[in-house]
Amino acid sequence: MTRSARRTELAAFLRSRRARVTPADVGIPPGLRRRLPGLRREEVAHLAGVSITWYTWLEQGRPINVGSQILDAIARTLRLDDAERDHLYRLAEVPLIPVTADADRITPTVQSILDSITGFPAAALNSRWDLLGWNASCAALWPRLTASDSSGNVLREMFETPECCRSFVNRDTGLPHMVASFRAAFAHHLQDPAWTTLIHELSSTSPEFAHLWSTHDVAAPPTQTMTYRHPATGDLSFTLTRLDLSAIPETFITIWTPVDDESRARMTRLLTHPEAPSPDHTHHPHPTDVVAENW
Repeated sequence: MTRSARRTELAAFLRSRRARVTPADVGIPPGLRRRLPGLRREEVAHLAGVSITWYTWLEQGRPINVGSQILDAIARTLRLDDAERDHLYRLAEVPLIPVTADADRITPTVQSILDSITGFPAAALNSRWDLLGWNASCAALWPRLTASDSSGNVLREMFETPECCRSFVNRDTGLPHMVASFRAAFAHHLQDPAWTTLIHELSSTSPEFAHLWSTHDVAAPPTQTMTYRHPATGDLSFTLTRLDLSAIPETFITIWTPVDDESRARMTRLLTHPEAPSPDHTHHPHPTDVVAENW
C-alpha cells in the first residue's frame, strides 16, 4: 500500500470509528443540534488531548507526523480494541508497541477445544510457560504438573523436580531449545517482575537452568520430538505442534502427537488402565477462573 493510500484508509478508518462512539459513551450530553450519532472532531480532539486542527488534518489524511502516545490517546478515546489499535498503528506507519501483559487464564471455549482432543495430550500455555488449561490425556501423562498443588509452570517442573522423579527423557536436546524460546519471549517482558522473579529463582535453584540461561541463546518455540517416561507405561515419544491463540496475546495450544504406533498404544493404555496413582484426570476451570468470551 502506498503512503497516499494508507493515509486515505486511515482517514476513512478514523471517521468510521468516531461515528460509532456516542456522546453518552464518553459522558458528553447529547445536545439538541446533533445530526449524527457519533462524536464530533473537536470532541475527539479534546478527549485525546490534541488540537482540533491537528486531529482534523489527521482525519483528512494529510501527511503529518504522529507518535505512539497520541495514537494511544486516540485509540482510547475511540474505544478501539487490540486489533483496531494495531490497525491504526499500521495505517499511521508507526512501529507498533506490543501489548506485553501475559494471559493467566483461558476462555471456556479454549478449554472446550482442549477437552475435545482425545487420545493424546493437549494444553494451553502462555509465553512464560505457565500451564493454563489441559485435557485428560495431559493430566494422565503429567500428574505432577497438573496437580492442584503444582506451581503450574513447565520450566519449574523441568528444572526443579528431583532427578529421581523427572519424566522428561531427552533433556539434552529439549531443554536448551525450551530455554532459548523463553529468552526470546523475555525480550517483551524485561521489566516484568513475574518474569524476572521466575528467572532469578530458577537460576538459584537449578545450575542446569543457570548454565542454559547464561548462553543467551534465542530460538523459536520447540517443535522437535519429545520423549517422556511414565511409571505405568514406560517411554512415550511425541511430536509437538503449536497453535497460537490470536484472541489471547502470547498464548498458544500445544498438542503432543505420538510419533509411532508404540507410543500411541502406550498412551491409549495409560488412559484406559492408569495403574500409577495420579490426581484428577480432567481440568475444568471454575467460572471465576476464566475470562469472558472475546472472539
